[in-house]
Amino acid sequence: MKSRDWLRSHGRALVIVVPALWLGIFFLMPFLNVLKISLAEQVIAQPPYSPLFYFSESGDWHFKVSLDNYRDLFNDDLYIAAFLNSTRIAFISAVICLLIGYPMAYGIMRTTPSWRNPLLMLVALPFWTSFLLRVYAWIGILNNTGILNNALLACGFIDRPLVIMKTEVAIYIGIVYSYLPFVVLPVYSTLEKMDTTLLEAAADLGARPFAAFLKITLPLSWPGILAGFSLVFIPALGEFVIPDLLGGSDTLMLGHVLWDEFFANRAWPIASAVAIVMLLMVLGLLVLQNKVNRPPPQA
Repeated sequence: MKSRDWLRSHGRALVIVVPALWLGIFFLMPFLNVLKISLAEQVIAQPPYSPLFYFSESGDWHFKVSLDNYRDLFNDDLYIAAFLNSTRIAFISAVICLLIGYPMAYGIMRTTPSWRNPLLMLVALPFWTSFLLRVYAWIGILNNTGILNNALLACGFIDRPLVIMKTEVAIYIGIVYSYLPFVVLPVYSTLEKMDTTLLEAAADLGARPFAAFLKITLPLSWPGILAGFSLVFIPALGEFVIPDLLGGSDTLMLGHVLWDEFFANRAWPIASAVAIVMLLMVLGLLVLQNKVNRPPPQA
């Protein structure tokens, strides 16, 4: 009886321990380490940053924190341009994914139940292939002698190959293709739970299908829309592979800046500051999404 009472009183804490340990080891500790590096100074040493805690020659304990890295972020046009470009490209990509993914999810929801699982499997099918291979495949499609240009030239739609590779258009294509399922699946999950009798009631009251969609379906699917937007915007904000392979050298994004600062310039403190600011942007978006999705208080 004592063991049962102990489990009953501490059961909730035991359930929380495993995810808390997971987050503590694989998120909190790396985050604190990056935060520590972002508050250090750049030095020519191994590792290339100054310690925050150290002993002086007299044996005294010292603590030295520098905010110069964060100050440089907002004073250097390079980092400001990287933040603005990454935010713009991630936002536009998320909007395009919503414009394409929402009709796909709505169409899957409106099909017969026997067709829904096969259609959802087709949406998730690209995840069975390596992400890097899928991005490389677009190089063979979009380059000047690729499949797309050859097909358009053969059909007579264009007289010369289209320049798509090494442009922002190629980046948008790669991001939308790679992250489109992250919009379709949460939106479909929200639409599937919707009570369809509301649409029947709206039709009985004389509402046209499009009006019923705007007033019933769209508001009820808002949580799925926000979830899909976040699932595209957040990874696209720090995307490195797609801009590096499909985009041009003029396309400056946070992922490329982080790579250059960490591995080419070995400027770990400033790179850590960039990563912290980017993480704060993501956390701000998640907090906003949580507030929007929070149900209103009961009267």
